[in-house]
This record gives sequence, C-alpha cells and structure tokens, in this order.
Amino acid sequence: MNPNLVSIVPCETYAPDVCKSALEAVLAPLGGLDWVRPGMRIGIKANLVSGAKPEKAVTTHPALLTALTKLLLARGASVVIGDSPGNLYNASVLNRVYAVSGLLEAEAAGAELNRDFSEKDAFDEHAVQAKRFTYTGWLDDCDALINFCKLKSHGMMSLSAAAKNLFGTIPGTMKPEYHYRFPNPNDFADMIVDLDEHFRPVLHICDAVTAMEGNGPTQGTPKHVGCLIASKSPHCLDVLAATLIGLTPKEVPTIAAAVRRGLCPDTVEGLTVSGDRNAFMQTDFELITNRNSLLFVGGNNVFSRLVRKGMDLCLASKPRVKKRACVGCGRCRDVCPAHTIAIENKKAVIDRRKCIKCFCCQEFCPVGAMRVHRSPVAKLLTHGRRQSK
Repeated sequence: MNPNLVSIVPCETYAPDVCKSALEAVLAPLGGLDWVRPGMRIGIKANLVSGAKPEKAVTTHPALLTALTKLLLARGASVVIGDSPGNLYNASVLNRVYAVSGLLEAEAAGAELNRDFSEKDAFDEHAVQAKRFTYTGWLDDCDALINFCKLKSHGMMSLSAAAKNLFGTIPGTMKPEYHYRFPNPNDFADMIVDLDEHFRPVLHICDAVTAMEGNGPTQGTPKHVGCLIASKSPHCLDVLAATLIGLTPKEVPTIAAAVRRGLCPDTVEGLTVSGDRNAFMQTDFELITNRNSLLFVGGNNVFSRLVRKGMDLCLASKPRVKKRACVGCGRCRDVCPAHTIAIENKKAVIDRRKCIKCFCCQEFCPVGAMRVHRSPVAKLLTHGRRQSK
C-alpha cells in the first residue's frame, strides 16, 4: 500500500449511523479492518486530555469511539480505550474523565475503559531525543493499537492531531517533566516522533467533525469542519490536517521533524489523497503559529546565534494571564515544569526570567485564563504570509 495514502470523507454530525458509515468509508481505501482477527485485543488511544463534555471539542467524540468499538467487536476482537490526561494517573481522575467525556457510552457498547495504571520504562536506541522514557503499561496488553485523535490548534506545536496524540502514552504527571527536558519546540517535536516510531499504531484516525481553533488544545473554540481523516502514517495525516486549517507543514514542528527523518512528504502535493480535500478547506481557522516556523537562520557562528536571539525576542509567543478570568486555583503553578508561576492576591503571576514557553499552563488551565500571546511582529509576519497565498 502507498505509504503516503491519506483518506478523507464527509462526516457532518455525530449521529450514530453517520459515524458508522463515515468510519467504514474513510477506512475502505486503507483496507478497512480486514487485518483484525478474532480474539485480538485492540487498544484505541483516544485524545482524553481532560474531562470535558463532548460539545467542547476537547476530546475524541464518544460517538465515534462507540462506532469504532462496534465495528471491531463485530470482527471478534476485544477493545480497550485509554489515554493519560494531564493530571494524576489514577482511577479517581480517569473515571471522572471517562464520565464527563461521554466514554461510558462506549463502555456500554462493549469497550473496556482502561483502568490499568501501571507504568513501564523503555529504551529505544533508534530514538533521536527520547531514548529512555516512561510509558503507560496498558499498552503492553494490546495486540494492536489504533490512534484516534482530535483536530485542534496547539500552543506549542501549532497542531494537535495524530503525531501529538501519542504524547498521551506518557503518564500524566510526568508530562511537565518532558516539557522541561525538551523546552525547545524542535527537540520536543523530535521526542513526539520518537514516541510515534516506538509504538507504531496500525492505524490513525482523526475526528475533524468538530475541531478546535484558537486557544487549543483545551480552551479553544469548537469549529465545524465536517470530516474524518485516516492514514497508516500519523505524519501524512497531519500534513493533510494542517493544510485543511491553513498551516503549511513547516509551521508544525512535528511534521518538520518527520520530514527530516524521511517519514512523510514536505507538502500536501506529495500525498496520495483519497477523497475531496478541497471540500473541507478552512479559510478562517484561528491558529497559534509556532514562532520557530516563521523564520529560520541556520549556522552556529556568533552572528547566527545573535540573529536567532534577536528573532526570538521579537517573535516569541508566551503565556499571558487573563487576570479577569483567573480564579487563583493554582493548577498552572502545579503543572509548570520550570516552577515559574506563583499565586499572588489570588491571581497567577509568571516569572518571565525562568519561563521556558512550554505552554503547560495554557494547556491545563481549567478556566482558560492562560492565553498564548503572540508579539505584534509575529502577527504581522503571519498575516502577510497568509495574504500572499
């Protein structure tokens, strides 16, 4: 099969019959589910980053997970759905996430919701960044893994889709540690690709029925796109997904990392697309463009380093507290890997001298008080590039 094949089909609503038909249609060009054998235990790695109602567009929609569960059960497989949200990785937290996110619907249809909270250590000599890492143990009990992501904007990576979803294999409270280990977006992206290459799901599906724009991946705005995307490659899927919402592949660090490794084409024209991608192009999708994708200066001499330093000062996005929205809960302080946030007078305060711009605070703020702030120069450059398209 063509390794660059990506399938895209309409899926206008989350009605059960629509989800079932759309899943069958989007998987058909990839061989469907003919690889599933009776008795297999299939893991579905959903995006369950936090406990949010399905209409918030934070998590993979339960109607799609339920529909996929039924298709797998019909082939004699057993199904377990799991993820590790950005919180304590235990029964209390996960049971709440499952309930609020609507996953009990999938459980009623016959899926098992993961309640194995063990952690395992891995060593991968082929990794670029994450040669040693800790992962969620439930994955070891799966005969095959399906990555079912959600299409969203992202503060650090610009795009949250197939590749980024595998960061959920890292136990919840360890995620800030990985942000601290890899504060540079390009290094962090290489770490994500390391995880993709290590776990190698057999199939990647993207819920782009209702996506999230703006302050993603947890506090953005739902945006109807109306499609499902699927591929055997997370990076090829992401190339198409990025293009749909107005990003070029080089603006997404995980795609750029995959291109460097020869894992996907560097343009959407290098893909083989089954379906009409033009029918789902978004012209007004609100993005968070990563600063490192706007301009790049190579070399490691003194001049190049000074230029990069100056560009970073001019272009760097940074988290900013929306004071009126902040409730002083301390969640941002607790997840900050660099310990740069304090609560003063019941409001979050960021120490800019130590901030590593990992956007953990923005991702996990429960009320959306942390926002990605982009400099006027970065906004002007991005606006000019889009106007020239």
